[in-house]
Amino acid sequence: MPDLKIVEEKPINLAQLKEELKEIKKRDDELGFRTAKVSEQLEVLKVIKEKDAEELFQKIEKLSIPRLKDVHICKIIDLLPSSMVELKNITSGYSLTINNENLEKILKLVEDYRPKKK
Repeated sequence: MPDLKIVEEKPINLAQLKEELKEIKKRDDELGFRTAKVSEQLEVLKVIKEKDAEELFQKIEKLSIPRLKDVHICKIIDLLPSSMVELKNITSGYSLTINNENLEKILKLVEDYRPKKK
């Protein structure tokens, strides 16, 4: 096996992963074992559209919240929290503290992208 070199490490959200897997499937005709399992799981999960995920990412990024990085934003987009408690649980997984005012701003943005209950 050739030596592989990591050129760039960038977090992606589930919507972007789903699109990447579609591209791999077009290119290779068939997914490998692990990628097929990931693809199956993504079909079960309710993942927002890639366009919406990019739009939400840009909006959260424009808030300029201190210490909030791309990886945190991607996790928020993946989980689309509906309450302050859920959002605090997401951020508590990292060594990250965000004040309540900024958390409320994030929740307000996420609210527009969360699937509506029937």
